[in-house]
Amino acid sequence: MPLITQAGIGSGLDLEQIIEASVQAENAPKMQSFIQRDERLQVELSSIGAVKSALSQLKDTIEKLADPENFNKRLADISQPASGDIISVSPSSDISPGNFNVEVQQLAQGSRAMSGAGAFADNTSVVSASGGTLSFAAGDKSFDLTLDAGATLSDLRDAINNSDANFGVTANIINTGSEAKLVLTSSETGAGNDLVITNDNAELDAVSTIANGGGAGGMSIAAGDEAKDAKITVDGIEIVNDSNVFKDAVQGMTITAKQVSAAGESADINVSVDRESVTKLVDKLIEDYNNLVGTIAYHTSYDEERQVGLRGDATMRSLSDQLVSVLSSELTDAGPFTSIFDIGLGVDKKGYLEKSSIVRSLNEAMDTNYDDIGKAFAGENGVAKKLDELLGSFVDSGGILKTREQDINNQIDELEDDVLDHQYRMGELETRLRKQYSNLDVLLAQMSSTQQYLGAQLASLPGFTSGKSSS
Repeated sequence: MPLITQAGIGSGLDLEQIIEASVQAENAPKMQSFIQRDERLQVELSSIGAVKSALSQLKDTIEKLADPENFNKRLADISQPASGDIISVSPSSDISPGNFNVEVQQLAQGSRAMSGAGAFADNTSVVSASGGTLSFAAGDKSFDLTLDAGATLSDLRDAINNSDANFGVTANIINTGSEAKLVLTSSETGAGNDLVITNDNAELDAVSTIANGGGAGGMSIAAGDEAKDAKITVDGIEIVNDSNVFKDAVQGMTITAKQVSAAGESADINVSVDRESVTKLVDKLIEDYNNLVGTIAYHTSYDEERQVGLRGDATMRSLSDQLVSVLSSELTDAGPFTSIFDIGLGVDKKGYLEKSSIVRSLNEAMDTNYDDIGKAFAGENGVAKKLDELLGSFVDSGGILKTREQDINNQIDELEDDVLDHQYRMGELETRLRKQYSNLDVLLAQMSSTQQYLGAQLASLPGFTSGKSSS
């Protein structure tokens, strides 16, 4: 008997369809269950991710509100004289609001030394035939420079400018048409900080301010080119500094002198608290808080047109309840403010944060108790610090939502393993059915063959008719 290679060949029955239908009847409900479970997990994971993102965004804003420095910023408004900007200022949180009048009497400068007349014909003139070391000093800064034998004026200039140890000496060569002059400028400002250049070889006296053997060298500092202090007056009080940057001349504010005041001119500074930055922070709090509330509502509310990943979720209910609880918590050491609702904030019927003037507006609170607003948010018992701790428990490493995400991802991984196991079992089922139906097919084929043989034998017998009676 020939080998049967496809179910039903031997019997003539459509066993392939029977096998396929049997496997499909076992496979389809289970696969549909896997698909539905995967969709639920993916939607839940996406929802958790959306809430976590909104939480993280709110937490970034809360961290700023929890920083007292963000409530201590100062603004400095400068009215410069008609002749131009004479100062710039940078106030710190330590300065008290107020008005100041500033004049610049003198700018600080570094010293400027120049080589003597006839010392060098041009920039190729040799500075020292045998070489040597020059030492540069100004104030408490210094550096040494070693020259090779036969070094020219250009070589000296380049060596000074390229020295890694140089504290701020700039070398230039000025060609007058009849000679070359070496000009050295020091960045060290302040009276008494003139550039001093010494050497260990008398051949270098022409490029030193002090000769090797003592006395004046060939480099000199002309009248008016000496290092100078800066001088300003603040409200008529003279202040002297060795640089143009006056730190704490007015406590908590840095004043930088830019140019000398013209006769009778001065700059007026008005220092005030930075209300605008606080208003922007509060506005950002409202925006990010409401974004979180809306995100939670979207992913927990019933919607017949889409899957809702966190409908009835206990974690989301707990988060919403805790947010309202912290916002409503009682404040201490915040002046007249017993809660943040006393500074011009409120919560509407849907749980969204809004500006409110039921008690007082935010602007009114700033007008009367500006410093206490910072305490209400960033104080030891401030709302921002409590909110930061709450949000961190959800989104930080090891937080509730991070753990929840990990658990869902683990379930998705397990589901993938279940699908692979199920597909293996379906393969085994098909193999088993094929074996069983193959045996049946062979048996039916044998029976058919036997029936045909017996029929042929009977037909050969005398007087046999196949089911017809004679009349």
